[in-house]
Amino acid sequence: MSAFHEVRLPLRLAFGGTSGIERRTEIVGLASGFERRSSPWADGRRRYLVGTATRSLDEAAELAAFFEARRGRLHGFRFRDPADFKSCAPSATPAPGDQGLGTGDGTRTAFQLVKAYGSGEAAVVRTIAKPQAGSVRVAVAGVEQAAGAFAVDAATGVVTLAAPPAAGAAVTAGFLFDTPVRFDLDRLDVTLEGFGAARAGAIALVEVRV
Repeated sequence: MSAFHEVRLPLRLAFGGTSGIERRTEIVGLASGFERRSSPWADGRRRYLVGTATRSLDEAAELAAFFEARRGRLHGFRFRDPADFKSCAPSATPAPGDQGLGTGDGTRTAFQLVKAYGSGEAAVVRTIAKPQAGSVRVAVAGVEQAAGAFAVDAATGVVTLAAPPAAGAAVTAGFLFDTPVRFDLDRLDVTLEGFGAARAGAIALVEVRV
């Protein structure tokens, strides 16, 4: 049975890789010359190619061991996207007001971590399910909450406040996070580049929904 392993691929094993976002758009050409565009996907899907840099034999063995422990494509794991792993800009430090999680109603205490891309009605809101433990900062009505005033499930990204926010109070958060992925191949090839050095073939990773 497939599962998700709460372990992160060491970033040093991903050096020399590439990252991207894919969408699925269906386009139907009409007799009038216009076209109708739609998408069955609400969210984009991240894809990565890693492992292409020359590395030591020890690192090549570590990469092979990680691949084996995930049974190839079978089990998911965490990956730190070097271009998108913060609730803020890559050069900034996460702050408790970075992302809106919802509004209090006097009863609700659980809020899902999310990250918005764009603004207004065109914004895409991405669910963040794999925050980095200890990195989440939370504010209610603009006031940062003490560490003991909330708990974070690092496996789901759900923030639970000790007391329900008052009706109309904005709940916001800042955080670091990983992308849940799996290997998108069941074969790992390693080429000996020289004494003590090796190169793995391009290793595809694809984002998974958890």
